[in-house]
Amino acid sequence: MTTALPAQRPAVSDREETARRLLASSARKSYDPMIEVDWEAPVPADKFGLTPEWSTLYGTKLWDEMTLEQKVELTKHEAASVSSVGLWFEILLMQMLLRDVYGRDKHSRHVQFALTEVADECRHSVMFARAGERFGMPSYGPHPVIHKLGRIWGNFFRGANAYASVMAAEEILDMMQRDFMKDERVQPITRTVSKIHVLEEARHIRFAREEVGRRLQDASRARLAVERVSTAAVVYFVMKSMIRKDVYANAGLDTERAIAEAKNNQHYKDTVRKSGAKLMHFLTESGLVGGPSKILYKKVNLL
Repeated sequence: MTTALPAQRPAVSDREETARRLLASSARKSYDPMIEVDWEAPVPADKFGLTPEWSTLYGTKLWDEMTLEQKVELTKHEAASVSSVGLWFEILLMQMLLRDVYGRDKHSRHVQFALTEVADECRHSVMFARAGERFGMPSYGPHPVIHKLGRIWGNFFRGANAYASVMAAEEILDMMQRDFMKDERVQPITRTVSKIHVLEEARHIRFAREEVGRRLQDASRARLAVERVSTAAVVYFVMKSMIRKDVYANAGLDTERAIAEAKNNQHYKDTVRKSGAKLMHFLTESGLVGGPSKILYKKVNLL
């Protein structure tokens, strides 16, 4: 059965108009993490690495049995895992943006904002790396197989699926970090890093959302089918990579039990689904949810 096209996709403004507004916003409010984050501040022993309700074990029997020290240590490892995946995807994003503007008019505001975004992402990547280093965490990153696939897939990052994938990955980080930055139970470094990323990524997400809309105008059903699967595959691998399984062993937990309880953690599944509702609404409106893509979104609890 063929899925019908959406009746009306989200409206987009003129490409140059959008870029002018975003460039003006960047000029008014951008951050240098090397200055804004107090990298030399002590790391409090009683502060979580991320909002505890976002821990993959929160709400499980194992979580209830853990000491405060164990919970803090686990969430530091989970935060480092999330940041390392964010760093990995930022690098893929920069490659995509540079390829996309390579042959475009460099005098255009669209290209100039894309280059501004690359500069932002460079700073974000260093910021994520520095945060993991400051907490003394391993350099997690995605599974080696996914890392290699990213290198290959990055070469084919094109058109609407590239911007949709970027927007989706950034939205996933955004939905977590909006909670981290406001939570006084969380490490000060995590809160500041999250605040910087959320505020600057708001511009990047707007840029990507409108570009998705432009590039899907008059898209055929066949092209939409390809874009759906491509975008869903990226979201699936990003979500699956967020928390590496070795965080449990590194936090001193029974790895097999932790993995089993995390896999069946209904609280975590509900948190992801609720927080990802805005992203899924946009993807659905854009015609990027349907057919096999729904299976992938369900597997990572976004549907």
